[in-house]
Amino acid sequence: MEDVQEPHALGGETGAQEPSSPQEPRSPPPPPSPPAPATPESPRLPAPEQPSEAHARQLLLEEWGPRGGDLQLPPSLTWKLLFLRRPLYRNLLRSPNPEGINIYEPAPPTGPTQRPLEALGNFHGWYIRTEKLPHNLSWTVKQQCVDLLAEGLWEELLDDQQPDITVMDWYEDSRLDMCVYELHVWLLAADRHTVIAQHHVAPRTSRKGPPSCWMQVSHVFRQYGPGVRFVHFLHKTKNRMEPGGLRRTRVTDSSVSVQFRE
Repeated sequence: MEDVQEPHALGGETGAQEPSSPQEPRSPPPPPSPPAPATPESPRLPAPEQPSEAHARQLLLEEWGPRGGDLQLPPSLTWKLLFLRRPLYRNLLRSPNPEGINIYEPAPPTGPTQRPLEALGNFHGWYIRTEKLPHNLSWTVKQQCVDLLAEGLWEELLDDQQPDITVMDWYEDSRLDMCVYELHVWLLAADRHTVIAQHHVAPRTSRKGPPSCWMQVSHVFRQYGPGVRFVHFLHKTKNRMEPGGLRRTRVTDSSVSVQFRE
């Protein structure tokens, strides 16, 4: 497994972060996200005509480059359907950037707001709740559960080849507290309860460099064992209540993807 926590900012340096033990229970919290849609939201086919079975196989093998140069599909799956769904090398989360924020620029300035989070963008697919903390602080908790089979992957691939499962996120170094972000991810069995692998991180702010820069957090699950069918993704961002309303820590470009090992 690999972890990455990197700063991304324009016009200044940011210091290294020191992870600390998060407070979240080490089991996936309810409720699970609703079932994934029957067809992915993206990408779309570039042309209205689908390729033939042989052409779809050729295109996908060239694009994905699996080890050994081949993939064995179960009888229920065709190359044309796999070409349409493209479950590998794409973001499986819905609404990964709900507020439309660009990580290649500093987080846009914003003051305290009294508007609810759902009114600030498209949060389709996320379950959202609030955890109150002392000293006018609170957590915004957003989570969703990815159904890997519904997204187009198949049991033999997940159990035998165990491709990498990569999670990534970008959060704002808002300086509202020493810890303004937590990430919790569980790989779950078919019952959505049995935990096969998990990852938890709560990075601390360095208080160096310009405020509101973007910090990257990522983790790669490898050799996690057979039986994984769901990825439960949960992140927490800290808020502070001020006279004018709630000042938030923002987050963007969340992702869960599956890919072959290099």
